[in-house]
Amino acid sequence: MRRKPIELAAVATAAVPGLTPTAVSSAPDDPADFDSALLLDSEGKRWRVRSPRHAEASARLETEFLVLRAFAPAIRAELPFLMPTVAGSVRLGTLSTFVYSHLAGSTRSVEELTAGPDALAREIGVALAAIHDLPHSLVSNADLPSYTPNEFRQRRLNELDQAATTGKIPPALLLRWEHAMEDVSLWRFNPSVVHGDLHEDNLLLEGQRVTAVTGWTDLRIGDPADDFAWLVASNEQDFVDAVLGAYTASRRDTPDNHLLRRAALSAEFALAQYLVKGIASDDPGMISEAEEMLGTLARDIEEHGGQPISVEPQPAAGAPATGLSAAGGTGAHAATGKVSAVVAADAGPSGSGPAVTVVPLPVPAPVQPAVHVTPIPVEPPAEAGVKDPAGDSGQAVDRGTAVDSGPAKAEEKKELDDTSTAAISIVDVTKN
Repeated sequence: MRRKPIELAAVATAAVPGLTPTAVSSAPDDPADFDSALLLDSEGKRWRVRSPRHAEASARLETEFLVLRAFAPAIRAELPFLMPTVAGSVRLGTLSTFVYSHLAGSTRSVEELTAGPDALAREIGVALAAIHDLPHSLVSNADLPSYTPNEFRQRRLNELDQAATTGKIPPALLLRWEHAMEDVSLWRFNPSVVHGDLHEDNLLLEGQRVTAVTGWTDLRIGDPADDFAWLVASNEQDFVDAVLGAYTASRRDTPDNHLLRRAALSAEFALAQYLVKGIASDDPGMISEAEEMLGTLARDIEEHGGQPISVEPQPAAGAPATGLSAAGGTGAHAATGKVSAVVAADAGPSGSGPAVTVVPLPVPAPVQPAVHVTPIPVEPPAEAGVKDPAGDSGQAVDRGTAVDSGPAKAEEKKELDDTSTAAISIVDVTKN
């Protein structure tokens, strides 16, 4: 159930002792996860309240609290923008609501940002570079997720499998995303600290300056392209190029050549993630909205081609599946098992041949046995004067090994003693 701004104001008084709200208004936020409000108190100070709508969102806010606490004053001083400070929190049932000191600035829509001057694009690029240049220890010390490029790619493949099982993703999108995720050359990048939830509502601006960045619930070490997804989704290439130019000039590490391709994939795949989240929370509104957006995306790509993603050309829809992932196996992602099977099943008649091509297998050659059994030749009679040490005990003795108790054979006898568990007795028959 959603909390109204007036309810959030009441919650804030419990989280921050002495806080006396005199005015309240709603604030932009992720509506599927949070209720948010801006407060004005009796002293003229402003506060922001974020209340989670479910347990997963509450856990994200608690993670953000740890993240903000990890940003020591020295690190904050190096950033070209301000960050929130937690003023207090209160637990309502199993969910935690947090109150933050208000930061100056206001949010703008994507349309307003992309229509702005180049100076604004440069500000956003510099802010992104500052985030991605943060020390990795900031994330590791807070025990937050960290992914190598291949681990991150595999994580995306696993999410694709999960999305495919819903049966609600257009087959053309599944094939497009699968091909991009299996294109190993696309995933060669240097991992960096990533904001993880960057979009227009988490940027506060004054004039043409980025004054603050909020929403630090998904900080991690991973693919820097994820923080560009919302920009690529705007389809304003000139604006994206201006941001990327300022970002490249400000970064300590040179960005990889395929950053915007992966950003386009992340922007598209976010719709599938939104669908999965809606199904998990049993929200018919989210499910319907996600299906509609996915359908629109599939039609746009069919008509206009969409943003370029894969480095390698995408195979035709009727191309046979390989059955193996790019990693060379059939592990967590059955590469063409789930996804391509869905594509083939929904492809329908196309006039270009059957969806599945049956190739007769050659008759295999006779299989040789795994173990070859060779008859043991009959041994010659034992030499006279030597009694078989196995005797009546039934223990086998290797007759091809000479046993000599003399000093010249000490080392050889030692080796026998070290490698055999059978006791060998030497009997001197001459004394009988």
